[in-house]
Amino acid sequence: MPRFHSAEEHAAWILAEALIEQARSMMRQAEGALEKWRVGKALTLQQCALRGISQTDAEIRWAETVNARNALSDNSFHVSLATMYYGAAAAEYSRAHYLHTRYGTRI
Repeated sequence: MPRFHSAEEHAAWILAEALIEQARSMMRQAEGALEKWRVGKALTLQQCALRGISQTDAEIRWAETVNARNALSDNSFHVSLATMYYGAAAAEYSRAHYLHTRYGTRI
């Protein structure tokens, strides 16, 4: 834990940590959505192979399903949110660093 020179600096650090945790949560959700997409695609390819449908046609069929579209949409949404939270956390860490150097130089 870093040593803080002011309550304002400490608050900025705590907020940055909370934003990082939120970003990580969004990335876990994005990874879950991507995994749903991968599993769905694999199952579709497997089912189509059993029916004698080519891999290309199976991929087209999977891409046109609601489940595939929802999974990709969820992934994109959560990655966007994670990016936003990471950016906000970076700004708060910068603010905490600024406050640390500003108040740290006082005697």
